[in-house]
Amino acid sequence: MSTTRFDPARFKATQRANWDAMSGGWLSWQEKFERGAGPVSERLLALADVRAGQRVLDIGTGIGEPAVRAAELVGERGAVVAVDLSAEMVEIARRRSAGLGTVEVRQGDVETLDLPAGSFDAALSRWGLMFAVDHLAAFGAVARVLRPGGTLAASVWGPPETAPMVSRGFRVLAERLELPTPPPGEPSPYSMSDPDQLEYELRAAGFSEVEITDFSAPFWLTDPREYVEFYRTCSPPGLLTMIADRFGSADDPGTWDAIAASVEPYRADDGRIELPSRTLLVRAVTPSR
Repeated sequence: MSTTRFDPARFKATQRANWDAMSGGWLSWQEKFERGAGPVSERLLALADVRAGQRVLDIGTGIGEPAVRAAELVGERGAVVAVDLSAEMVEIARRRSAGLGTVEVRQGDVETLDLPAGSFDAALSRWGLMFAVDHLAAFGAVARVLRPGGTLAASVWGPPETAPMVSRGFRVLAERLELPTPPPGEPSPYSMSDPDQLEYELRAAGFSEVEITDFSAPFWLTDPREYVEFYRTCSPPGLLTMIADRFGSADDPGTWDAIAASVEPYRADDGRIELPSRTLLVRAVTPSR
């Protein structure tokens, strides 16, 4: 068991550096990733009832989703502000939304949103909130910038065993690299995978009408090698360095063959690798005042 103490500032600095380094990879995988992620965005937009003329906040926008989709709905009379911790992600999102005059993309931390109180009708977040160090601070910050009766619609991953798109490769790496147990309190992609705890935190931050439902994001890839490509392209560079240090090369065939084998159980009759991944969809409302 790890005895390392969790350092929030160091964690955020590492997250920022990792997402900066991975931004180009995520852009190159956008089309294939959106096959599974796009339906989640559509559900979030529907849960928040995003429509023409509204002001919408997208938290942890990455390379610009679902901010770009939201901009199409709010139209010229509305506005979308997209926030991300990574400067490189922000730059890509700005380029992708350059033709949409209603979108503003800025670098920022969800726990300390530098935005006016009560200035948004809806807040969206697709697989971004789980990385907040302080869940109550993050939810409280979102509640503050929503108008009374405003809606938060967010997606977070279910437990790792139910979300193979993101978990299968890392499980292999954790075993082969003998990664230590993260220190208590360190966020992960699964930090909000307990629906009861998630509802408790949302209500403690001031939200009401909390609804949490299951959704299966329909990810699929052509074959196991495509999953290997995804994992190599969209993983933190530190993991590749660790593979090289331990096995002599970041191209170590034993590692990548093991990752390819990890998704073989998901092969469908047509040969595709189907990786439906459990997502918790959150809808919560700020009280009317």
